[in-house]
Parts: sequence; C-alpha cells; structure tokens
Amino acid sequence: NCATLRENGGVDFGWTLAEVLGEEGMKVTAGQVLARLDAVNVEASLQLVEAQSAAAKVALTETRVRLEQAQREFRRMSELAKIKVASESDLDRAEAELKSLQARLEKQHADITVDERQVAVLKQQLDDMVIRAPFSGVVTTKDAQPGEMVSPISAGGGFTRTGICTIV
Repeated sequence: NCATLRENGGVDFGWTLAEVLGEEGMKVTAGQVLARLDAVNVEASLQLVEAQSAAAKVALTETRVRLEQAQREFRRMSELAKIKVASESDLDRAEAELKSLQARLEKQHADITVDERQVAVLKQQLDDMVIRAPFSGVVTTKDAQPGEMVSPISAGGGFTRTGICTIV
C-alpha cells in the first residue's frame, strides 16, 4: 500500500526512512531486517485506539451494572402493575430504560469489536514499517539513507526514492 490518507484529506505517497541496516557487500538472509520506516504516527494511532478500547471496556462494565439494575426494576414494576400499585406509566418508563440499556450494551460491544479490528490493522501497519530481505543474497547497492522519503512508485519528483537497496 503506497498511498496513505492524511487527516487533512491529502494523500502521502511515501514514508521517511528511520534506519537503513543494509550496506554494500553485506550478505543477507531471507527475512533479515534491512530498514525501518518512521512509525511514529502509526505508534501514536495505536496507543490512541488501545486507550479508546480500554475506556470502552470500562463503559461496558458500567452499562452491565446499570442493565442489571434496570432488569430488577422492570420486574418489580411488572409485579406492582399487576396488583395496581404501580401505574402503566411507571412500567413503561422501567421498560424503556431497560431497552435503552440493552441497546447501549449492544452498541458498546460493537464499538469494542471495531476497536479490536483497528488495533489489528495498526499492528499490521507497524509490522509493515520493518523492511525485510525478500530472499537471501548480497547487497550490491545502498540506494537510500535515513531521513529520505521512499515509495514503491515514483512520486514526488527527484526527492522520493523507489528503493532502499539492491540484493542479488
């Protein structure tokens, strides 16, 4: 994925190299780390989503407690309405509160699922920031330095590199 969306709606066609480990003449094995891309924004996004997920789980616990209370209240109101001690209006309010909390609980479960999927996506993006040798060989050229922009496609004129090193 060479294009990433920015918050302002623009598109970024490259990443900044944070570290280059491949040197000319160096023997490498398949899977060996050759470079790392700047992952500060991905790490910050991951921390934010993890914090949101933790907060959502706390809110879920609170909703469960309130739902249990609303279920007890609805049962009481149902019994009292049968013997005409509670009004139909009281029973309707208790039922509405119960249904509202049930819906909130379902939404919070869905929110947590979304957060977990966002965490998985961001962890994958973080892993993608580590460039590994696709096969064993020898580095013949080092084509980029830390601080430079890299992209799998030619973008940004002469300032964006399309490769980090060449392995044969």
